[in-house]
Amino acid sequence: MAYLIDGNNLLGCISPSNIKDPRSKYDLILKLRVFQRLKRTKIILVFDGYPDPDLMTEHLRNKKFHLLYPPFDQNADQIIKEIILKQTDLRRFFVVSSDREIKNFAKAKRAKVIGCEEFNRKLEKILKKNKKAQEGRKKVSSLSPLEVNQWLEIFKNKND
Repeated sequence: MAYLIDGNNLLGCISPSNIKDPRSKYDLILKLRVFQRLKRTKIILVFDGYPDPDLMTEHLRNKKFHLLYPPFDQNADQIIKEIILKQTDLRRFFVVSSDREIKNFAKAKRAKVIGCEEFNRKLEKILKKNKKAQEGRKKVSSLSPLEVNQWLEIFKNKND
């Protein structure tokens, strides 16, 4: 399974007022990395504009998470269409965008299309479930009064 994501489109859906803020892109990438790891899927995230060197670091990418920016003479929509055309098996290939032109192009090529709002709900649900699972794994053990007294005695004796 793979997701081809129109990054600016998804970011505009999630956080329209912060679309130009580089921190918003970074936060989105971190969420998508968790999603990618949990779903064991491939993600291709395409942003418009010039590459942000802070987002191109190795710790944000891996062999199943690709961050792409279009060349100077193209835009993200053109890159997304090219990627769709190169796919040989579109049965488990999802295009995430709310751009009508991209959605129609993807559907015409038989790729599955997920709108940004729907994908964001799915993303938040999976992240929330993961957070609850991780909280459940954390075992907080508190000391019994007897154990506290024993430790106090040990440290009291060491300080004498």
